[in-house]
Amino acid sequence: MAFYDLTKEERNKLVKKINQEIEADLSLDQNRSLINYFSDEDTYIRKTGYLAIGKIFYARPELQSRIVSTLKALFQSDNELIRQTVINAAGEIGKFHFDKVQAFMDKGLFDDHHRVRNAVIGSIKKMGERNPEPVLAWAKSYLKHPDKEIRREICHGIELRGRTHPQDILPLLKQLEHDETKRVTDTLIHVLGQIAYKKGCLQTVVTHLNTWQNKDLVQKALDEIVDVHERYKKFAVLSQQEAIAYIDANYENKN
Repeated sequence: MAFYDLTKEERNKLVKKINQEIEADLSLDQNRSLINYFSDEDTYIRKTGYLAIGKIFYARPELQSRIVSTLKALFQSDNELIRQTVINAAGEIGKFHFDKVQAFMDKGLFDDHHRVRNAVIGSIKKMGERNPEPVLAWAKSYLKHPDKEIRREICHGIELRGRTHPQDILPLLKQLEHDETKRVTDTLIHVLGQIAYKKGCLQTVVTHLNTWQNKDLVQKALDEIVDVHERYKKFAVLSQQEAIAYIDANYENKN
């Protein structure tokens, strides 16, 4: 039975059971339950598993070294679900201890399976939101990587920090303005749209775009920003018309 086919009470019992069994595994230096839950076909079972790792890591400091070594061992698995869940577990640790899990992200970026690479993107998002300085410094080192998918994944991964602190990621995004791969620039435009509709963010984004040289890309980004203000009008601080008026008044590099 799938996780969300259970009643709330049954789900709570299952979460408690998973947490207890994973903690017992780690205490006994075993991984039977970890493998069982990390490889489960149900996304929410795996999520409960990697969230348990994060909780135990902070609650039981004496187990931290064992947790990292256990994740390293599990990351050698041929099962992409296990590798995916390892990355997500590492992401929970990296919210405050990125140095302990950077190697997982370095390796996961180049994994053969898209599930694992997508887990890296998700982990960059949640780590960058809570622990931006080391995560963004690490991300910056990949922005000129010869593999276009790596550049795209990093661009996508730093988006979440930009929704609240666009000034932190705009200098990194600018490094991609002349990227020759459409898949990368499409992601760049998407991210610029996503970081521009919260309170105070449009002003920061437009000010920074005034310093960019690729006018064609900037125009596409401004069009996306205007469109986002309509698509997300329930969440945007400004209406679409207010966003248009602001851009018209403050974007300086018009053709």
